[in-house]
Amino acid sequence: MASSMTRPETDRAQPGPGSPAPAEHGAAAGAAAKAPYRDARLDNAKFLLIVLVVVGHAIEPLRDITAVSALYYWIYFFHMPAFIMISGYLSRSFDGSSNRVEKLVLTVAVPYLIFWTIHQSIYTVERGGLGDSLSLLKPTWTLWFLVALFLWRLSVPVWKRLRAPVLIAFAISLFAATTSLSDTLSLGRVVSFLPFFVLGLSLRREHFAWLDKLWVRLVSLAVLGTTAVLAVPISDRLSRDWLFWRDSLTDRDIDPLIPSLGIRLAFMGLALAMTFAFLALTPKRRTWFTSLGLYTLYVYLGHSVVFILFKASPWYDVMDTPLGAVATVAVALATTLLLCSPWVRAAMRWAVEPQMSWFLKREEPPAAEGGPDGGGTREKTAAGV
Repeated sequence: MASSMTRPETDRAQPGPGSPAPAEHGAAAGAAAKAPYRDARLDNAKFLLIVLVVVGHAIEPLRDITAVSALYYWIYFFHMPAFIMISGYLSRSFDGSSNRVEKLVLTVAVPYLIFWTIHQSIYTVERGGLGDSLSLLKPTWTLWFLVALFLWRLSVPVWKRLRAPVLIAFAISLFAATTSLSDTLSLGRVVSFLPFFVLGLSLRREHFAWLDKLWVRLVSLAVLGTTAVLAVPISDRLSRDWLFWRDSLTDRDIDPLIPSLGIRLAFMGLALAMTFAFLALTPKRRTWFTSLGLYTLYVYLGHSVVFILFKASPWYDVMDTPLGAVATVAVALATTLLLCSPWVRAAMRWAVEPQMSWFLKREEPPAAEGGPDGGGTREKTAAGV
């Protein structure tokens, strides 16, 4: 998920208790002051969420098993809203400058094109021919998130200028759900998930301090436990289309529209409550998997290829049992760790973090004031201005 998945934008470190005094350490203290601050909680959360992403995709074909179906619903209640909110928080420094846009193109748009081609190539071999549509504007499977992140990031300067960005994003999302949006650029999901991105964009580091309170953690345990229990009857009664935030509410079997809006609001509230509960229970100290939170884009893009191949194989025909579901979850966990390994990342770097500066037009330096020859600038310098 681009820089939010690989190398997220970070705040500068703030001096605190125990910081070395400048007089004692001189240049070392100055270097430490400039070191980027990384929030271990967010890196931990990103890794745990990408694990849920992989597990959710891995068990999707096994939803006929009751326990698997409940787990699938529980994961989909919140894992993408949580990821999107974190992505919004890590996008606060995006200012629309040429350097930022260049990085966005190289870390989001170019990997999208590469993996779209890989996905379509596998589908073509599986089908024995080309599909009915080969539009680059129609993301394959997991790639909708890259499209959404690209569009959300470009809109960051706009949201920063608004007085009530979260409220406006919420209104846009809710009213857009009453319109039938095509699957071009996954606009249904882009608009539906928009409030979570804008909410993350509006958060500040001090807001996360509330998550450390004991009563918040106790409530968070209750929230995640209760939703795990509720996932069983919900998975049996509600279509999983509600989990994808993709289709218009007018396409539902529920009529009139008001009950559908109520269910959408309920899912929004559920996702928000579970997201904060999840973050409250995520370790805020460094753990063995903290550093792996830097490589979630490798996992996100790599696992899609792995499980497209799995779905084309006899795996799910053989593993369509409770024991097979356990084995599939184990494979998902192993795949996540494998895709984080240094040698796999090195093999995938060309596709996930391509160095394709030739893809962009070289930016010309601005002409000096006073004409193309810069005469005006020289005159002002000579005059001491």
